[in-house]
Amino acid sequence: MRASRPGWLALDVASVLAFVVIGRAAHERGLALAGVASTAWPFLAGLAAGWGAARAWRGPTSLLPAGVAAWLTCVALGMVLRVVSGQGTALAFILVSLGFLGATMLGWRLALLGLWRLPGAGRRGTLPH
Repeated sequence: MRASRPGWLALDVASVLAFVVIGRAAHERGLALAGVASTAWPFLAGLAAGWGAARAWRGPTSLLPAGVAAWLTCVALGMVLRVVSGQGTALAFILVSLGFLGATMLGWRLALLGLWRLPGAGRRGTLPH
């Protein structure tokens, strides 16, 4: 159950990409690479900033600070960058972003914590980094 730090980051990136692809499909915006990239980059930039601010590479599987910082910075900076780049935001979009990205980015960490706490899974309930 051990993965590299880039492997843990990939789960957060996958959360953002799933959010973007599902959203674009639901709103019939198309799934061309350019369109997905245009929608994803503000959130990916926010995710990178969140990982940097929390130094998430030191404990990428932790809820605090890594998970919460990655999630909230991803959404907050992602929205700011969307506005600056001429892409819109709306209250409903912000709430859906918070909900989906929170559920996925914190969800995989919570699931991992639950698995890691199973008997015999790890020493003293510690999570792998």
